[in-house]
Amino acid sequence: MTTTERPDADAERLRDRIAAELARARARTALLTDAVDDDDLTRQHSTLMSPLVWDLAHVGNQEELWLVRDVGGREPVRHDIDDLYDAFKQPRRDRPSLPLLPPAEARAYVRTVRDKVYDLLDCIRFTERPLVADGFAFAMIVQHEQQHDETMLATHQLRAGAPVLDAPPPPEPRARVGGEVLVPAGPFTMGTSTDPWALDNERPAHTVDLPAYAIDAAPVTNGQYREFIAAGGYDEPRWWSEAGWRHRNEADLSAPMHWRRDGDGWAYRRFGRWSPVRDDEPVVHVCWYEAQAYAAWAGKRLPTEAEWEKAARWDPAAGRSRRYPWGDADPGDAHANLGQRHLWPAPVGAYPQGASPLGVHQLIGDVWEWTSSTFRGHPGFTVFPYREYSEVFFGDDHRVLRGGSFGTDRSACRGTFRNWDYPIRRQIFSGFRCARDAGAEECPA
Repeated sequence: MTTTERPDADAERLRDRIAAELARARARTALLTDAVDDDDLTRQHSTLMSPLVWDLAHVGNQEELWLVRDVGGREPVRHDIDDLYDAFKQPRRDRPSLPLLPPAEARAYVRTVRDKVYDLLDCIRFTERPLVADGFAFAMIVQHEQQHDETMLATHQLRAGAPVLDAPPPPEPRARVGGEVLVPAGPFTMGTSTDPWALDNERPAHTVDLPAYAIDAAPVTNGQYREFIAAGGYDEPRWWSEAGWRHRNEADLSAPMHWRRDGDGWAYRRFGRWSPVRDDEPVVHVCWYEAQAYAAWAGKRLPTEAEWEKAARWDPAAGRSRRYPWGDADPGDAHANLGQRHLWPAPVGAYPQGASPLGVHQLIGDVWEWTSSTFRGHPGFTVFPYREYSEVFFGDDHRVLRGGSFGTDRSACRGTFRNWDYPIRRQIFSGFRCARDAGAEECPA
């Protein structure tokens, strides 16, 4: 991140961009919270999730802590609620029993905080310290709110009752996509040291040298996953790890979350509406253990995080890593299914303009993709600006997901962005693609 002095015009453009991103995130938060009545806002729809009203006030509290108090050095708006909205002090299952701000008060609180932030933004100098260089602190808050918006979207998927969200269907396929793509052996640059809004776990850029491997050209589809089910994949311990088989039995897994039998086929519930499972859509709502079992059944494996990122970013012609599969430009509607524009994954082949130079499709958007990797810091990792964002989650408990989903906003998704979760989780918008080692006969001499 640069701390050099910016011309006034550049600072104004940055202020305008930040203000637009803050407003865009808040509009989405309002859509997700205004769609339901106060009873729904305060109810816990699953023990895996917070009441929606907790998420609403939490994004305001984080904004107050970092921007109003830290960056702005101003008096607290509501010092008395800090502990209520501390995600580390308050487990999700316990949040409904807390004396949370009621909906009207929560909305008033986040408005007050935002007004103070806009006032602060008018006078901030983006050269004062690393936290505000290039607008990082504001970008961190935008990404945090958009991440909670995706969490709230997952809560909407879990809630019972009549549908309250609506969106047009994603585009139909525009290209035939299938099979595998060979990724040649060699080094590539993983991570970033230059993206000003990248978070600490994406840093620093470093070289990773990988042997040749093959990776699926598209995420695993519902149709492919149905073949695994029909072949008895959930009943064969040989496809599952020991931990995976134990979880399969304890959780009584037999199909992706939100699926049910529908005559000779399957139906899938999307935000309160049932529809037949469409075979050419990426499978979604599967846990890491299910993805691992499918890959074993298919004679493959899950890609490592480095393999996923090389397939997504490496440009062999230019010999460098791109910011996104299609290049360095921000995602457009033709590149990827992001930002809750649609409420389910697009069919395979819907975004040919978003393919990587090697011909790997839909790496960004649609479904978060499980990798085989545990969550660790990159070599040279440095905490910034606080341990609780990334470092406290490092270790063997969490598996890395990459690429974002249809519910992920463009501000919180790029070729270096890293997500993580427990391997049993499937309420998230998670899918996967497979990989395998390349045979010697496939590798160029």
